[in-house]
Amino acid sequence: MTKQKIANSEILANLAVEGMKEKKGHDIVKIDLRGLNASVADFYIICHGDSDKQVEAIAESVEHEIKKVTKEFPFGREGQRNAEWILIDYVNVVIHVFVKDKRSFYGLETLWGDGEVTHYEDEY
Repeated sequence: MTKQKIANSEILANLAVEGMKEKKGHDIVKIDLRGLNASVADFYIICHGDSDKQVEAIAESVEHEIKKVTKEFPFGREGQRNAEWILIDYVNVVIHVFVKDKRSFYGLETLWGDGEVTHYEDEY
């Protein structure tokens, strides 16, 4: 059962990255937290957009990519009202989509920097 959970969280994390790339999310970071004792999820996936409209489009793209392949819906979604920071919670994978200044302000990458970090370069 554990292997299935790990495989599913890896699949979800990679699909989230693909959804972010689809809508040109900037500075995509995947943080693997599975090796940490106090982690709240297996992965954090973080990116930012240039505007609240792009942040919303990125979040929708992430959900679409995950649903298309896995048929899963998020456990929770927060922040869509003002779209400065949208959090999409798949329990083992937590996705954060920010506008740039909010991402800098909160600095989530530094909070979970002990995890294995993978950076994805912007492809455009």
